[in-house]
Amino acid sequence: MEELIKEIKQFNKERDWDKFHTPENLAKSIAIESGELLECFQWNNNCNKDEVCEELADVFTYCIQMAMKLEVNPEEIILKKLEKTRKKYPVDKAKGVSTKYDKL
Repeated sequence: MEELIKEIKQFNKERDWDKFHTPENLAKSIAIESGELLECFQWNNNCNKDEVCEELADVFTYCIQMAMKLEVNPEEIILKKLEKTRKKYPVDKAKGVSTKYDKL
């Protein structure tokens, strides 16, 4: 993850783009790129894997940039949220079902 963050920082520095990466703009970019990812599946389930991977990479990149801007560690916040979600969806109740946690 550290090498990835370093590469993203360097990419933005070379282009002087960090000034545009406010949390608000990054949130918008995440939503826009997520929409483009969803568009890959719009009319069929036979998506182009390369296109999906490109859009997924865009979403990841903007998410990592948001974490950088907020000065949080992506791994730490993901693991913290996973632990919280683990408690909301215990295996004995959630295994094999997609029911929302408050309906289990």
